[in-house]
Amino acid sequence: MKLLVSVASEKEVAPAVEGGADIIDVKNPAEGALGANFPHVIREVRKITPPELEVSATIGDVPNLPGTVSLAALGAAVCGVQYVKVGLLGTRTPQDAVFLLREACRAVHAHGPLTRIIAAAYADAHKVNSLPPLALPAVAAEAGADGCLLDTAVKGDGTLFTNLSDSQLRNFVAQCRRAGLLCGLAGSIGAEDIPHVCKFGADLIGIRTAACRGGRVSGIVDSLKVRRLKDLIAANGSPGSFLAPAALSTGPAYPR
Repeated sequence: MKLLVSVASEKEVAPAVEGGADIIDVKNPAEGALGANFPHVIREVRKITPPELEVSATIGDVPNLPGTVSLAALGAAVCGVQYVKVGLLGTRTPQDAVFLLREACRAVHAHGPLTRIIAAAYADAHKVNSLPPLALPAVAAEAGADGCLLDTAVKGDGTLFTNLSDSQLRNFVAQCRRAGLLCGLAGSIGAEDIPHVCKFGADLIGIRTAACRGGRVSGIVDSLKVRRLKDLIAANGSPGSFLAPAALSTGPAYPR
């Protein structure tokens, strides 16, 4: 199981790497749960991150505008990241989500077939009228995406675990496994939650707030907090079935 740490600026990369993060994720928390950062920030984060570590970038809690989203996804891919994360906030139905996500995948995979698209839905979808979270694996598989992530849309009003039951989370992970999709769990997960979240056998855990001093938006990643999270995962986690890094793959890393 891998630890994904979200950074908001170049200065947060060093403490995230020092603490043992497996994936450096570039986002702008001031713009939402999966807020998009600027291209120059994404490029610089990729430049200063050790080459053996993968980098992901969010493109926002996106509206149901497939053309706009496909351009944004391509823009992130051009910055050299290994993963592009798409927050499906504006799509209400599986049909709309499949169409939007398929166009994003088409744009990204035409540029670089080993760049992975990660589709994100929200555990608290009922609060924001977006795609139901348990519909995400089927949507991602049909659209040709490479993985799924659960997060929370409304920060400060519940967590992954207050919005979804253990049985629902097990169902989500199992659906991802059956579809051959990478599976990630996030959503205001604290250090105290790590032993519990590890039980579900996801491929990665996404963290920002618990890795920061000073809060999610204005805080800064702290290497000691990252190290504690990493140690907790090592003590409680299972290897999972994390897909081989694209750079080491001998063929397409995405299911077809």
